[in-house]
Amino acid sequence: MAELRTIKIDGTEIEVDPNLTLIQACELAGIEIPRFCYHERLSIAGNCRMCLVEVVGGPPKPAASCAMQVKDLRPGPEGAPSEIRTNSPMVKKAREGVMEFLLINHPLDCPICDQGGECDLQDQAMAYGVDFSRYREPKRAAEELNLGPLVETHMTRCISCTRCVRFTSEVAGISQMGQTGRGEDSEITSYLNETLASNLQGNIVDLCPVGALVSKPYAFTARPWELSKTETIDVMDALGSNIRVDTKGREVMRILPRNHDGVNEEWLSDKSRYVWDGLRRQRLDRPYIRENGKLRPADWPEALAAAASAMKGRKVAGLVGDLSSVEAAFSLKMLVEGLGGAVECRTDGAKLPEGNRSAYVGTAEIADIDSAKRILLIGTNPRDEAPVLNARIRKAWVNGAQIGLIGEAVDLTYDYHHVGNDRAALAAMLDEDISNDDDEPRLIIVGQGALREADGAAVLAHAMRIAELGKCRLLVLHTAASRVGAMDVGAVTRGGLPAALDGAQVIFNLGADEVEIAAGPVVIYQGSHGDRGAHRADIILPAACYTEEMGLFVNTEGRPQLALRANFAPGEAKENWAILRALSAELGATLPWDSLPQLRRKLVEAVPHLAQVDQVAENEWQPLELGDLGRASFVNAVRDFYLTNPIARSSPLMGELSRMAAARSATALAAE
Repeated sequence: MAELRTIKIDGTEIEVDPNLTLIQACELAGIEIPRFCYHERLSIAGNCRMCLVEVVGGPPKPAASCAMQVKDLRPGPEGAPSEIRTNSPMVKKAREGVMEFLLINHPLDCPICDQGGECDLQDQAMAYGVDFSRYREPKRAAEELNLGPLVETHMTRCISCTRCVRFTSEVAGISQMGQTGRGEDSEITSYLNETLASNLQGNIVDLCPVGALVSKPYAFTARPWELSKTETIDVMDALGSNIRVDTKGREVMRILPRNHDGVNEEWLSDKSRYVWDGLRRQRLDRPYIRENGKLRPADWPEALAAAASAMKGRKVAGLVGDLSSVEAAFSLKMLVEGLGGAVECRTDGAKLPEGNRSAYVGTAEIADIDSAKRILLIGTNPRDEAPVLNARIRKAWVNGAQIGLIGEAVDLTYDYHHVGNDRAALAAMLDEDISNDDDEPRLIIVGQGALREADGAAVLAHAMRIAELGKCRLLVLHTAASRVGAMDVGAVTRGGLPAALDGAQVIFNLGADEVEIAAGPVVIYQGSHGDRGAHRADIILPAACYTEEMGLFVNTEGRPQLALRANFAPGEAKENWAILRALSAELGATLPWDSLPQLRRKLVEAVPHLAQVDQVAENEWQPLELGDLGRASFVNAVRDFYLTNPIARSSPLMGELSRMAAARSATALAAE
């Protein structure tokens, strides 16, 4: 780190890193500088000129604080600290002039603009603008763009800050947006009027400082001041992105990202952001019992009595679904194992070793990607399995990291060396010199596609051996939000899913909709949506989904995070832990808690590290014994990014996006 330098900002001396820009130095001093084009996670454009400050002793004109570094400042007379003024008459006049120019062509859309109430231009016009206009000429108009079903455009409002262009090209890794023309004729447009082919495109709505880019599904449905805002955790993938759920009455109106530097920074995948329309469709809102081949509605006492009657004296197997909280998985484990049954959370057949956290979680944190110089991907497509994590890998690549891939060759938005796509390529790496004498930061990311085949344990053992020899950190990239937490509480059976289901007469299905259950056993399904699990069920117990109950989720790096309730479940649906507690009483094997706090106390007693919310525990390295690798090629775990769970499959918007993605990937036929 460079030696700190003392500068004076508005009369107050402060020590800062000379590599910081002036706008960052002012923020450290607690002074807010207005800006439109500057964003700390994007490259510097310096084109809006709103962040002007006065540099004492510098040129007789204001300087753009986003494009000037502290080390570029001249010292004052006799070596005095350099001085910056952010509230002088020069700065005030300059900002008023910039704001007047920005508003020349901006339409008076505030009463009907979706950005109204949370608009940077509104706020800064109030703070730095003037109360009159000298412009009488007609305003410029611009044609709207068709960017797809997620982002609605009103380009007449655009102030050409280019945040959207920089995000799509730098973070999302697509090159479909740009700026054409000069002066008054300049405009943001898309290449050949293409729709955006990225699963991170919704972030440009958050980045847009005006109402030029707004959310198309949310348009004209609510105002910011009407919404109740709840900070919670996303479960659409295993990254554990921090989100804010905005509700109006009982309905979820939109989902936005929250900043968390260690997990998702401030980005969010499109599925996580727009899946809310699936929360209200195809919901299970009352219990059902199957009679004569058909499901009929029932009340709770009848359904619980029927479930208890089916489970008593029979061999029970419990399945933990991909969206279940730790509390629900722990409750199911205690209930089923108390009856002598078995519980399994690895419903996709992944060969994750029970009890060895260094093998099913790894030793790396997500933030380690930033500093890694070499990254090896094994059997994974992070662009579909965790788009925000993929953007982080892309950022490491931009900063010089070398990426290698063993698995299917796919477009990851960055260059990589394709080592091979089968087990032989993995085995060959152990024969190469992979020593790390310089101790440079290295990372191995293993996907679930690598672990689902019969030799999954051997694949994981080889990855751990490579990590050991190359002094690499290991990250196991999961696809299910519930998987790590369920593994932590021991919701596993030696031998995996076949062993758990072997001889089972009753299967208690806790939201596992990706499993095909053969005819024979009685199936009790507890879940939120009428998906595959409910179709196979003999008894249905309607439950809350992830926005409708408090819950603990452990993300792919092993970080426990708390999800809070944003709205209430529809009809007679109940919280998952409460249903299992009521069923245990009906069975005469009452679980030892009556409330969620009591349940969490029992949970922490059993698994102490779950009390360390938002902290990543260190995992003791326990390498697996090398086994025989098969000959199969690696197949990625996620085939359709938009339809991976029952909530997404209930969403019309996700269905449309899935069809569009399939059409894009279809081979184009040459014109005759």
